[in-house]
Amino acid sequence: MAKRASRGSVAITRRKFLRGVSAFAGAIAVAGLGTANASAIRRSPNGKPLAGVFPIGWTPCTPDNKLDLQAMVAQQEFINRGKVAGIAWPQNASAWQTLSSQEWHAAADALLSVKGKSAVILGVQTVGFDLDRSVEYARYAGAKGADAIISLTPPGASDDQIIGYFKALSAASNLPMMVQAVGNVSIDTVVALSGAIPSLVAVKDEAGDPLQRGPTLQARTDGKLEDFSGAGGHTFFAEMEEGFLGTCPYVGLSDVLQRCFDLYRSGDKRAAFDVFGRFLAFDSLPRSNEYVLVARGIFPEQDIMRVNPPAPDAVPSGRAGRRGPITEAEKAEIHLALDSYLKPYLVGQH
Repeated sequence: MAKRASRGSVAITRRKFLRGVSAFAGAIAVAGLGTANASAIRRSPNGKPLAGVFPIGWTPCTPDNKLDLQAMVAQQEFINRGKVAGIAWPQNASAWQTLSSQEWHAAADALLSVKGKSAVILGVQTVGFDLDRSVEYARYAGAKGADAIISLTPPGASDDQIIGYFKALSAASNLPMMVQAVGNVSIDTVVALSGAIPSLVAVKDEAGDPLQRGPTLQARTDGKLEDFSGAGGHTFFAEMEEGFLGTCPYVGLSDVLQRCFDLYRSGDKRAAFDVFGRFLAFDSLPRSNEYVLVARGIFPEQDIMRVNPPAPDAVPSGRAGRRGPITEAEKAEIHLALDSYLKPYLVGQH
């Protein structure tokens, strides 16, 4: 893949560095990770590697909008069957802003009740970024055996306030931590966080273009801070070329994307590229993301997915702004694609 000139020599140096370290350290096999650079991968207290594909979990509900705990369990069982690195819940795709404290605790318990090799990262931000409540969530995550915690950065906060917020979460949980950088959080802020909080293992960078910011972030943290992205995983192959160690896509094809990651890390980039192409082709189908877990038998047909309330100035556009229920023709096309083009790659299938 050709490099964009704007990334400059820093990205080239970073890529050479990663290759050199990988050759020196050798390849190790870990569950859900393929072969990877031993010195670059952090692990949870449960021994699970905190690198690879960590989809943002859905919050499935019954038609009357009650939390469907059986579906939450089924979602985590799917992640385990698919040999996916782990799950992160609740974040934006999980409608975290709609959750009551009771719902958060019940769903967290449901995810943690599933025993397997896939990690569980619990999101601990709360409406209004109430520090006391977030600290309680973080403490609960640590006490209940979660593998890590994650939080968005508090909006409008200074660097000192952001560092203080994450220090409090770290002290409460005693767990590895991921920061989801959003809004106007700068590279300087993320670097300062990394230096101030040893438990911070990764950043899910959504405060700018991850491909443009990644090489600088990795270089300025000496490769100690793992770089993740979001955006549905749509640029993950290019990100892996820059040394990214993870992504937080949607759940539905996370097993396919994990296979892409494992193939890439094992050195079979051509096969990884082919798998990534299948992932992108399926994602181009109308309504595929919102229906795939029903089509794959993980969620009941009648369940609905919670969504965050729209921002006051939000303007729906593209596929995300489509109105009306999914059609039978759209469902049929999704089933056809799964059966005809992806079946050998659906590791998480029953």
